[in-house]
Amino acid sequence: QVRPVESGGGWVQAGGSLRLSCLASGSIFSGNNMAWYRQTPRKQRVFIAAITSGGSTSYADSVKDRFTISRDNAKNTVYLQMNSLKPEDTAVYYCNSELRRWLGNDYWGQGTQVTVSS
Repeated sequence: QVRPVESGGGWVQAGGSLRLSCLASGSIFSGNNMAWYRQTPRKQRVFIAAITSGGSTSYADSVKDRFTISRDNAKNTVYLQMNSLKPEDTAVYYCNSELRRWLGNDYWGQGTQVTVSS
């Protein structure tokens, strides 16, 4: 299966910022709603933010007003700008088409680790 490729994670102190990128093939990206998710050990992936093909956005309450999702349709890339990071934002971050949300791991990328220290 073709999988998205996430990048941009790292270690940051609380209050800092990171920008994640996700490159997806046209079959995943074009015309589809895209979303970011995150996962901590022993827990399921949870929804963080989504963007429609037309640019409308939605966010989980936990990240609203701190994170911003955007997309560049010419580059098949979706971004997640994360500001005012908190230790509880520590997780592996994934992106995918919303159509793939409930599919198995074969349809997901490796994710990118974000670690926020207090």
